[in-house]
Amino acid sequence: MPTMDDVLEKVGEFGWFQKQAFLTLCLLSAAFAPIYVGIVFLAFTPDHRCLSPGVVELSRRCGWSLAEELNYTVPGPGPAGEPFPGQCRLYEVDWNQSALSCEDPLAGLAANRSHLPLGPCRHGWLYDTPGSSIVTEFNLVCDDSWKVDLFQSCVNVGFFLGSLGVGYIADRFGRKLCLLATTLISAISGVLTAVAPDYISLLLFRLLQGLVSKGSWITGYTLITEFVGPGYRRTVGILYQTAFTVGLVLLSGLAYVIPQWRWLQMTVSLPTFLFILYYWLVPESPRWLLSQKRNTQAIKIMDHIAQKNGKPAPADLKMLSLEEDVTEKLSPSFADLFRTPHLRTHTFILMYLWFSSSVIYQGLIMHVGATSGNLHLDFLYSALMEFPAAFIILITIDRVGRVYPLAVFNLMAGTACFVMVFISHDQHWLNIGVACVGRMGITIVFQMVCLVNAELYPTFIRNLGVMVCSSLCDLGGIITPFLVFRLMEVWQGLPLMLFAALGLIAGGMALLLPETKGVALPETIEDAENLRRKAKPKEKTIYLQVQTSELPGT
Repeated sequence: MPTMDDVLEKVGEFGWFQKQAFLTLCLLSAAFAPIYVGIVFLAFTPDHRCLSPGVVELSRRCGWSLAEELNYTVPGPGPAGEPFPGQCRLYEVDWNQSALSCEDPLAGLAANRSHLPLGPCRHGWLYDTPGSSIVTEFNLVCDDSWKVDLFQSCVNVGFFLGSLGVGYIADRFGRKLCLLATTLISAISGVLTAVAPDYISLLLFRLLQGLVSKGSWITGYTLITEFVGPGYRRTVGILYQTAFTVGLVLLSGLAYVIPQWRWLQMTVSLPTFLFILYYWLVPESPRWLLSQKRNTQAIKIMDHIAQKNGKPAPADLKMLSLEEDVTEKLSPSFADLFRTPHLRTHTFILMYLWFSSSVIYQGLIMHVGATSGNLHLDFLYSALMEFPAAFIILITIDRVGRVYPLAVFNLMAGTACFVMVFISHDQHWLNIGVACVGRMGITIVFQMVCLVNAELYPTFIRNLGVMVCSSLCDLGGIITPFLVFRLMEVWQGLPLMLFAALGLIAGGMALLLPETKGVALPETIEDAENLRRKAKPKEKTIYLQVQTSELPGT
């Protein structure tokens, strides 16, 4: 009986139908970008100072410029551990007293300003920005600055919890139903985020969007890889993730044109309601239908694909079936990932690689955003580096292998972070250039580790292995905002030192993995244990389709 791959060879592995489905689903990948890293624009922190009604009136009476007002009324740099008192403290002075002069008004109160008492910002803050963010609207600065970290962590908590549940729904009820449900909920929660009346509501809607948005991205990835033939799955998977990069580029442009965070959030959320059109544009996966013994529907869809591709339906199409795999009869368990010495080693290394990739990738984006001279341009430049990253993967993965590129680009990302520590803030272009090199390196690592992860496990625990190891990616995303923004309060280069250490260690650990280029995918635990032996040529190239959580390099 013919299998799905046999039929696809006859009706077209990447014909007109697959190209149309691919371009349609790539819109979903691009729409995921604002959810994943939108914090850079939604929660940017501009220069700020305490609001004092008396200072405003005195400045108006004296005709001060902004620079003069800041010089006369805002505290300067403080001692170590309190680097920005001018942003969080004000002089305990009655600015309404008539004795204050317009020229250095504090001179008559104390010989040295450092002797004047400082107090908290009781009347809020003034922000030097023409736009707005959740920071400026909800005053998430100074003692409440950690709430920005929590805002981003919530979406990563959603990613972590949702990817497990959505994966089950996609396998139990179908890819198409899962895709439609998650995209609709994501669109609704995105709009609700834009109109959230308070900070708590903002967190709840952000968490809800995280629960479904990554799952919809993964479901789109699964669908497109199940529609194409074996020879195109890897390329289509990488290009699907490249569509995420297109979303990053578009996000930087939209954020420049729309500086108000609520309107920006609404702008990136409303178009996602159009994904409901997938009901008519994208059919159910015939592979899933066959797995559910719904052969008649699967055959009907394959006949439709043949017509779209301009090919005649195979004579034996009605005998279509899944390729039987005896290993599927084995029941996978979490303990299998640690059962043997090599599998145990592989699991721990892969967990670390997923974790470090997530921390460095998101951390570099947040650090560039927090230290940027021009937020929109710097974000754009670093995003553009993901395009050559995809090209490098496509041309090296089958020529050079997996392990050495994985190690080299981890080392590249770690070294770039280390070099950035010693670059002066005044050398802006050099700093951004090195950050872009690091961004390209960690993007390559992100996509490479997903492939390596899948190739190191035997068939019956392959999806479980990818799911468990890649969950460390979301855990890394949960703590990254706190690592970046809290450590920067101690020293601006401290997060970079941490990223450098994570990347360099990951580069070394990657070398401990066996090379899988030219090696058949393991079918049993014994096969997986023997991967370290000399590689044997594949009798038939096997392309894996991963149906669990993976993050775009996104």
